[in-house]
Amino acid sequence: QVQLVESGGGLVKAGDSLRLSCTASGRAFNTYAMGWFRQAPGKEREFVAAVSGSGGSTRYVDSVKGRFTISRDNAKSTVYLQIDNLKPEDTAEFYCAAGLDKGRYYDGNYYWPLTDPPADFTYWGQGTQVTVTA
Repeated sequence: QVQLVESGGGLVKAGDSLRLSCTASGRAFNTYAMGWFRQAPGKEREFVAAVSGSGGSTRYVDSVKGRFTISRDNAKSTVYLQIDNLKPEDTAEFYCAAGLDKGRYYDGNYYWPLTDPPADFTYWGQGTQVTVTA
């Protein structure tokens, strides 16, 4: 069982940056791929970014590449989402999620499962609200 608690959301202006954090409780944090999702008002929840259990590989939805950076600190059982140059359309509830890392290494390269999102995220946090004003 994994419990996730997000923090770091808030009310910001366009162009600002935020770093969201998600701290996990439970064992073997490094065996879980971690992800961030967001749900804007009136829209379905969408995958944003994922990081492998080791932290060595990341995946992003195309719309956030270059502005969002996911990372993790396994010693602190924490995953982060750095969001730069925030835009009003980034306004959403952001959720952290965990799923067993089922990626594979081959020839020193990590390969994500061929699924979308790239892990079976089974544990979810309560969410943290990000509101961006123009």
